[in-house]
Amino acid sequence: MMNLTTHLSAVHRHCDDSFAALEQAVRQQDWAGADALCASFCEEMAQHFADEENRLFQALEAATGMRGGPTAVMRFEHEQMRELMEDLNRDLLQRDARGVAATCDTLLVLMQQHNMKEENILYPMCDSRIPDAATLLQELRHVTP
Repeated sequence: MMNLTTHLSAVHRHCDDSFAALEQAVRQQDWAGADALCASFCEEMAQHFADEENRLFQALEAATGMRGGPTAVMRFEHEQMRELMEDLNRDLLQRDARGVAATCDTLLVLMQQHNMKEENILYPMCDSRIPDAATLLQELRHVTP
């Protein structure tokens, strides 16, 4: 059965696949391809963050009354990833393969840790605590890959 956890975990996998394609293009020094893949990856991540911050987290906070707990941590990590994506874009513009690799390594670790927290803790909490999770899921399915 499709629920928030299942759907949003699939969005994570989609973004992971986009990130892996970007890394492969850099390894092959396909700079034009890497530029396009980076733009697509960053756009997908920005949309995912917006969906979570503007819809999912607000719904969970409204349902639980918690404003500083897990959603605050996730917002902070989103900001860290946004900064790393800016660094990645800068490194790509400079055609700095070492810089890109280092930024990708850092971003990958942060994404993996972040996704584990969301998929194993936050999303199940949303499924169980948001009163109209099914409606929220339908809204998110219309705006995410």
